[in-house]
Amino acid sequence: MSESSLSVRRARARPEERRGRGGDKRERILDAAVRVLAKKGFHSTRVSEVAKAAGVADGTIYLYFKSKDELLVSLFEDRVERLLAFLEADLPRAGSASDKLRRIIELQLGLLEGERDLAEVLTVILRQSTKLMKKYAAPKFNAYLDSIARVVSDGQATGELRGDVSPHLVARAMFGALDGIAMTWALGKADRGGLSRASGQLAQIVLRGLAPLDAR
Repeated sequence: MSESSLSVRRARARPEERRGRGGDKRERILDAAVRVLAKKGFHSTRVSEVAKAAGVADGTIYLYFKSKDELLVSLFEDRVERLLAFLEADLPRAGSASDKLRRIIELQLGLLEGERDLAEVLTVILRQSTKLMKKYAAPKFNAYLDSIARVVSDGQATGELRGDVSPHLVARAMFGALDGIAMTWALGKADRGGLSRASGQLAQIVLRGLAPLDAR
């Protein structure tokens, strides 16, 4: 098994680790929300349905989340938090900027592999909440984009990556492409390995586009 695959498995295991630290109910609610939201959509889902699926009282939901919108935002931020943890722990061990960008792509899609309901919630259901869309500029999301931008900036400083593009533009373009790939996969009938293949192809496109002009 490759090192990147092991990194994805470690990141996917973190919710279970948090359960052992007392986060059981919150994690159960988030997991139940994924199943209910994927089945019914944002507007048709009632908080009571999420509570029932999680095996908790309706009032328990409000101990952790103020509203259905906040529950949806928390799902998004929870996954961004996992990605940030990966960047902080694993990227320093990667060699070049190209290797780091490739690992980021592998992880973001790898976290969703085999979890079609989660992919649908994160890419489709999120857009059904206008409040959520306003929170897309939340600190954790910006921190994730900043981390990608720093990798690009470092690569530009060493001459590995072309220097005539904005690092933050690259970061947003990468996230947009990853989000679109995940949405297409979630709504389609691609096989289980579809995201793994897509990650390799996207990495090639991104890295070729970032290659220094005189190296082409």
